[in-house]
Amino acid sequence: MEGIEAALEEKRAKLEAELARISAPPDEQGGISFGKRVGEGTSLAVDRLMQVEAYDQLQAMLADVRRAQTKLEDDTYGTCDRCGNAIPPERLEILPWSVLCVGCAGDASSR
Repeated sequence: MEGIEAALEEKRAKLEAELARISAPPDEQGGISFGKRVGEGTSLAVDRLMQVEAYDQLQAMLADVRRAQTKLEDDTYGTCDRCGNAIPPERLEILPWSVLCVGCAGDASSR
């Protein structure tokens, strides 16, 4: 389990660093302008919307990493949070922060 702990801690650190980078104030001077150069302002606005979506996805992944770390401490790592069944080792090998089995993860993403 030491390898899993290290992998989760590394992923957590990377996610927190990326979230801090995305959260930093933009470097643009004067903000988004929709004056004569509408295309430029629109492009900046779209970029910002994409950053917000990426931020939300990173936050969700970070929550899963933290939950997986808690499950390691509670000795419940590898069991699905929703149905209680075992999460296949192959899934945990690919995504060590998985807290749902494939079936429950599929159900959650279809909502």
